[in-house]
Amino acid sequence: MTKVIKTKWHILCVLAMVLIMAMTIGGCHFIPISDGGSKKGVASIIGVSQANMREEWRVALINELREETAKYEDIRIVTTDATGSAAKQIQDIDNLIGFGMDLLIISPCDEKMMGDKIKEVYDSGIPVIVMDRAVEGFDYTLYIGPDNEVIGQQAGSYIIDLLGEKGGDVVVLQGNPASVQGTERLSGFKSAIEKASGINLHEVYMGAESKDAAYDMVITARKIVEEADIIFTYSDNMALGACDALRELGLESKVMIVDCDGFKGADEGIDLVSQGRLKATVSCPIGGKEAIDYALSILNNESGVPKQVILRSNIIDKGNVEENLNRINADTVDDGRKIKVGYSQVGQESNWRLANTKSIEESAKDFNIELHMEIADQSQEKQFEAIRSFIKEGVDVIVVSPVVETGWDEVLREAKAAGIPVIMSDRNVLVENREENLTTTYLGADFVEEGRRAMRWVRDNVDAGDGDKHIMEIMGNVGASPTEERDRGFREILAENPGYDITYSAYGDFTFDGGRKVVREYLENNEWDIDIIFSQNDDMALGAIEELKAHGIKPDDDVKIISVDATTEAFEAMVRGELSCAVECNPIIGPQLMKAIRDLCSGKQMPFRIITDEKVYDQSVAEDYIRKRLY
Repeated sequence: MTKVIKTKWHILCVLAMVLIMAMTIGGCHFIPISDGGSKKGVASIIGVSQANMREEWRVALINELREETAKYEDIRIVTTDATGSAAKQIQDIDNLIGFGMDLLIISPCDEKMMGDKIKEVYDSGIPVIVMDRAVEGFDYTLYIGPDNEVIGQQAGSYIIDLLGEKGGDVVVLQGNPASVQGTERLSGFKSAIEKASGINLHEVYMGAESKDAAYDMVITARKIVEEADIIFTYSDNMALGACDALRELGLESKVMIVDCDGFKGADEGIDLVSQGRLKATVSCPIGGKEAIDYALSILNNESGVPKQVILRSNIIDKGNVEENLNRINADTVDDGRKIKVGYSQVGQESNWRLANTKSIEESAKDFNIELHMEIADQSQEKQFEAIRSFIKEGVDVIVVSPVVETGWDEVLREAKAAGIPVIMSDRNVLVENREENLTTTYLGADFVEEGRRAMRWVRDNVDAGDGDKHIMEIMGNVGASPTEERDRGFREILAENPGYDITYSAYGDFTFDGGRKVVREYLENNEWDIDIIFSQNDDMALGAIEELKAHGIKPDDDVKIISVDATTEAFEAMVRGELSCAVECNPIIGPQLMKAIRDLCSGKQMPFRIITDEKVYDQSVAEDYIRKRLY
């Protein structure tokens, strides 16, 4: 059994303090973890700050945290219920700090209002795991949560396939309009349905997310329901109410129900599918298992802890319900054996990529992984050849850093047919049918967020004034996910801030020479009128800087330059006063990747995405950090 190695003076009086808290703190409850009633020594205290305990998901999270913590005799959790109040949640956290917690798990009741408090706790040296609702920035230790829009999209895609070309009528039950989770799932659902023809949506607003509210609304809307083919609702609780109403109306055999949550337990989503009362449910992993697993790694200072874990959701219907239950209930064991991994690396096009390759090779040795790496030199065909050679070799896991997003379906199907899981590293792919699950997970940066951060820096540091500020965007490779997603994130924040305009955009292929070429070609055809350059990597930015200087244009003075990567060379350029800002894209992902591989081979359910830790640096801090750079 894993032990948390920690000693503190307050450990001896933990149980007494628990009793005091239980009596004095409103809404604060101790969850005892004991063996046969005995009370043993405690090595670490985990504080759990819940936004509220009214929602079914949050009750399920506490129960899962309790189940996982019960496996370890030397940790305790203390929970608080903010009852939906940010002010109370702040007080709850202060009480947990006073209690002497070693790590905080928090589901913020308001991600914007709680951001500063979470940063305060994190900056104080107490690790923070944020769950369910992400806060802006990366001032926390780890975020764990689902992608609710994707969950909604999966439900929509399933319904499209269910109805087929003829289409049909779908009744959508909507609960509390203030529910962030519900709003996101409905948004994803509608975005999927909009792509199909022949489907008529009938939206019914209930104002509450309860079983009773759903029951009453289906009874009330009987005439609409009688003509419907499917009812869609975004929670197990509402689905159960709809099931009961259909039974009351004698429509169980006529109208199908598809929902989201897919919790375990009597009359929850999976059980309703097993009974045949639900056609399907889209699972929403709770994250309690993952939270405790990562909490132990954090408290033990283990390597490989990422910054964000986006949990994987699955369609569960009668055909795969047993398979999913077995997977959920399966024991996970890492037997320590050597794992054989084939890695198709996109190339060695930059200093970032060299550091990335070195991190992966060194970490493989630390995690007892036999690594076979093939360098593709920016050729998708070479990557296909490498993957097929790995399949013949019989590796345990294949990892790919793809040249471009599309065109992978056939070779990934070959890997799946061979029973070899595929992880996407650093760059992701788009497949024709996502439900095929051709890849296991994506591990790397959040490229969209990197683009957002670049434009936020522009917004906060370059005054738009009265007129438009002209922006040149130097993009990477055509069709590469970093290119597409950084552009999307940058433009997302740009759209919120009038006064800035992208007047020129061209591809620089992520190379020094490519950056020089973009600036040179612009100057050959235009008078220089650019105020800001957004370069999608450091190498292109450094090339652009050299070309600007060759034409007598002063970087940072005449034009602000923002890049992505934050390599040592970028820090040197910031110290020289030439590069204005660098948004980090961390290449040191070897430990996280190798931990993910070992987790996969031990039988753990892999997340949808695993995101690495990144920051934003500018000239004001460059000299302080340059000596600490590892790449």
